[in-house]
Amino acid sequence: QVQLVESGGGLVQAGGSLRLSCAASGNIFSINAMGWYRQAPGKQRELVAVVTSGSNTTNYVDSVKGRFTISRDNAENTVYLQMNSLKPEDTAVYYCNVVAGRMPTWSYWGQGTQVTVSS
Repeated sequence: QVQLVESGGGLVQAGGSLRLSCAASGNIFSINAMGWYRQAPGKQRELVAVVTSGSNTTNYVDSVKGRFTISRDNAENTVYLQMNSLKPEDTAVYYCNVVAGRMPTWSYWGQGTQVTVSS
């Protein structure tokens, strides 16, 4: 079965950095895109960053532009989120997401990793 295992979350002071990793395993083929979502207390889950597998196009939510960088490895089975200049507003549970397949496509989710940024 497909499994996405996340790591790298934790507690960090404002202005610090964290690097999230998401390793995919199992029968996952033809990855279309890999991304990171986050959900803060009392708020809906939002897309933070995404990278497409074909064009390597990246997109970020406005609030993290210039601070976060999404990347993937050559095998396209691991996605990273480098988070710099962290702010308390970045505190949330971060979820890895992978979209794969062709007609139909499938969406896979990681278990979530907590990121807490203190003032």
